Amino acid sequence: MKQDLAHDMNHVSRVVRTAKSLCRKEQAIAEVVVPAAYLHDCFSYGKEHPKRRESSSIAAGKAVHFLEEIGYPVQYLNAIHHAIVAHSFSANVLAQTLEAQIVQDADRLDALGAIGIARCVQVSSSLGRALYEAADPFCGAREPDDGTYTIDHFYRKLFRLSAQMNTPSGREEATRRTQYMRDFLQQLQGEIDSEFVVPSGEHK
Repeated sequence: MKQDLAHDMNHVSRVVRTAKSLCRKEQAIAEVVVPAAYLHDCFSYGKEHPKRRESSSIAAGKAVHFLEEIGYPVQYLNAIHHAIVAHSFSANVLAQTLEAQIVQDADRLDALGAIGIARCVQVSSSLGRALYEAADPFCGAREPDDGTYTIDHFYRKLFRLSAQMNTPSGREEATRRTQYMRDFLQQLQGEIDSEFVVPSGEHK
């Protein structure tokens, strides 16, 4: 299944690195966390596909089948399956183990910070969404409509992720990355609203 631009191998690599870090800090089982992180997006429907919520379940099944074929220790397979199913935001499955919570946190952290901004713009651009609504770019007096405007996705989903993190380490990092995104919006607002005059002699 072809992945969208924001779910390429660079995304997988970042999630794996973050998951390994969280695994060490939270003293989780690496034999579950690491393969689940590597294989969490081995199958994914597109953003607007009607069966998108089924993606993580299908990915989990494919991942376990692959691991069985290569002789991965069987005692970890159920936990890996659950971690992959639960990582997905759209699936809305409760992460019931520490390992699943770590994979979920690692995946959601990749939606925040500088890389989160870039990925949000990538996906929105591929779907033909405008950057912002001209009359109210930052949803001051309207409900966010992230099906139409890129910046609205910050308010609809991304700014809520830090409060939904499972682990203390994930929550701390999510808070830091979310603040970076808020600072970005402040800068964007200044650029949208600014009126400036090019000094004499510098106009070309």
